[in-house]
Amino acid sequence: MQNYSEPITPNSISRREWLWQSGGGLGGIALASLLSDQFSDQALGATAAAASGGVVQPLHVPAKAKRVVQLFMSGAASHIDTFDYKPALIEQHGQKWDPGEKVELFQNGLGNTLKSPWSWKPHGESGKHLSEIVAPLGNCVDDIAFVHNMVAKTGVHSQSTLLQATGFQEPGFPGVGAWVSYGLGSMNKNLPTFVVLPDHRGFASNGAKNWSSAFLPAHHQGTVLRPGTENPINDLFPADNDFISNRSERDTQKLLEQLNERHQAERPGDSRLEARIKSYELAARMQLAAPEALDLSGEPEHILKLYGLDHGMSSFPKEINPVEETEYFGRKCLVARRLLERGVRFVQIWSGNDNRFPRRNWDSHEDIARDHGPLAIGMSMGAAALIQDLKQRGMLDDTLILWTTEFGRMPCSQGSTGRDHNPFCFTNWLCGGGIKGGVTHGPSDEWGFKPQDREHPTTCYDIHATLLHLLGIDHTRLTFRSNGIDRRLTDVHGHVIDELLA
Repeated sequence: MQNYSEPITPNSISRREWLWQSGGGLGGIALASLLSDQFSDQALGATAAAASGGVVQPLHVPAKAKRVVQLFMSGAASHIDTFDYKPALIEQHGQKWDPGEKVELFQNGLGNTLKSPWSWKPHGESGKHLSEIVAPLGNCVDDIAFVHNMVAKTGVHSQSTLLQATGFQEPGFPGVGAWVSYGLGSMNKNLPTFVVLPDHRGFASNGAKNWSSAFLPAHHQGTVLRPGTENPINDLFPADNDFISNRSERDTQKLLEQLNERHQAERPGDSRLEARIKSYELAARMQLAAPEALDLSGEPEHILKLYGLDHGMSSFPKEINPVEETEYFGRKCLVARRLLERGVRFVQIWSGNDNRFPRRNWDSHEDIARDHGPLAIGMSMGAAALIQDLKQRGMLDDTLILWTTEFGRMPCSQGSTGRDHNPFCFTNWLCGGGIKGGVTHGPSDEWGFKPQDREHPTTCYDIHATLLHLLGIDHTRLTFRSNGIDRRLTDVHGHVIDELLA
């Protein structure tokens, strides 16, 4: 290979132009960091700190967890059809629903009282009632803490999804996984710190804004992987062509290394390029590590059966169905376990894509049974398997699992079989990683319409504060100055929910 030792003149091609035109692999993952110019003065020091373990050194409080799995149900999963048992809905089914106050609706869903189409029964020593469509979680219910008095700020999907995913209703703020990556850094050298496993049919509302790094250094953004697809990692390898070979790829990387070294030598004390080089090197190492992490062929039969992946089907019916939903969600949960084992710190798993017809999300305006049934069975099979698998491997004690959605659904009918949006009350649950299992915090009222104690609801800020606390971080002290403001995940709100802590 030619030795590029001659001076680079002002008329030479720029590093940015050269990178875009080189056409090699690694681009989608690496170039977000390589080409980002949005580094503030604080970020210069932050990137170096993150490379050595994150900016929170030492931890603010003793950590109970060191990694997180967030399960996000896109479209608004109905709490009163899954985890929040309401006998009043059964008793008053078909009667006029009148909570004694004005009801704000998203569409026109003020119908009669609507009971869940599924039966309920108690599970575990705690006797927690679960709907039959989430019954697989009955085996784990004594490890789970339920929060039934969650509230959102709006019934609009995009804004409420951002609120739960980033702590703000507006775009332009880092996802919770990006904050964890920034605060704690990486636990491995070959895989990203923050990985996103989206629904295979498409992104949820807001798309990549839900896991963006925003004003944090770019390498903290979520890296999207798509298990079970023909191309699970975009741009990891060069596309089929007749001009890029293994040799030219090696030569490309060698040239880039020389250009980077020269650039760095001319700018002593500027850590931005070093951070970008590390991101590029990570992408190169992923060419070996990531395909192995996504390969389930070595998993034993009993593990595949646990996750519902032993169905033997190669194609599925056109209509939404439980086996297909179990395949997709269970596969992501198993891949999540493999990623956690290999040192990924934060994995985000999405169920449901943006509004489309026929429904493939949790936004069941027309038919709660048609949509929620298959989605909930698939979700609960995968989530229960993940909890049991982590537990048998001794990993649940230091792995925090958070289940959430953007808001809930109304106790009255929309049409005859659907439910409208309910931002006034919904459910989250947490498991593992320092959580006290078998408890229920913050009950909802008799219908699941609003919190029983309306003066003291639970918000996403409280959930995020508790999550960070379990990771050893004081949520008020994890900040980043952006546009003259010390920003944090919890904005100016939030408190740790002590009742959930083991």
